[in-house]
Amino acid sequence: MTALTLILPIFGLVVVGWMASLSGLISERVGDGLSEYVFALAVPALIVATLTRPGLSGEIAWGFWASYFGGAAVAWLVGSLIGRQYKGVERRGAILHGFAASQSNTVFVGVPMILQAYGEAGAFPLFMLLAVHLPLMMGAATFLIESEGGRPLGQRLKALALVLAKNPIFVALVVGGAMKASGLSFSGIPKALVDGLAGTASTCALIALGAGLTRYRVLHDLPGAGVVAALKLGLHPLVVYGLAFHVFTMPPAYAGVATLFAAMPVGINAYLLAARYRTEQGLVAAAVLVSTLAAAATTVGWLMVLGRG
Repeated sequence: MTALTLILPIFGLVVVGWMASLSGLISERVGDGLSEYVFALAVPALIVATLTRPGLSGEIAWGFWASYFGGAAVAWLVGSLIGRQYKGVERRGAILHGFAASQSNTVFVGVPMILQAYGEAGAFPLFMLLAVHLPLMMGAATFLIESEGGRPLGQRLKALALVLAKNPIFVALVVGGAMKASGLSFSGIPKALVDGLAGTASTCALIALGAGLTRYRVLHDLPGAGVVAALKLGLHPLVVYGLAFHVFTMPPAYAGVATLFAAMPVGINAYLLAARYRTEQGLVAAAVLVSTLAAAATTVGWLMVLGRG
């Protein structure tokens, strides 16, 4: 019941957004606008507010990073190898198969889920992982895809830097980290504004995610999407769990955060990359939908394994 108490409000809001969009209560344009608001304002405000909160501190051992990204590397490799076996999937498509199998939905599901499950004990490792996850995963995917075109290393690194510099989440992590390092924090009206935006992040993110699910079609790409979803919801968190709890040493909350982070469904960034490079859009979009729906059940299982249910 504890696990269900955590899960139902979160995925319930996803269902509300999906039904509102499906019934025409909110239009596709409203859903897109809400997604832009969450990505550009609400979640960045939540990140800055959390990172500058007094008392938020901790130390991250290298085993924490090795556990999470070791699991991501295994899921990415297996996903890419399986993708290469499909007829008509070329190298870039196989890279995207692997990326989707290892790229977690951190903004729309991961942040509200993990903060609900671990509270203050999980806030520091969550946002530290979020800070590294975005540039490392997006950077690796972009670098691997761009390398196929034979572009010089300098051009590829410049393109990656521009992508990150324009990403509000990455900018918020840099600003929040700099303010924390310098001991600065908001007060008065600026604090009220930031807190007001941050307070809308979780609800708006989940509604926007649900509204966006109506545009995905899964029947044509269902078999491949099912494989990617299974790797994302099963293999990725399983490897992270094994490394975090049985190989490396770290606080239980840190190991739990890493495992839950890995157990999140396929992230929307995988679809954005597929659309950008015009390859495997259908399969990746279907994997986003299938994994998001399946995560409502698999997350309950992981919460019980982790002792949060």
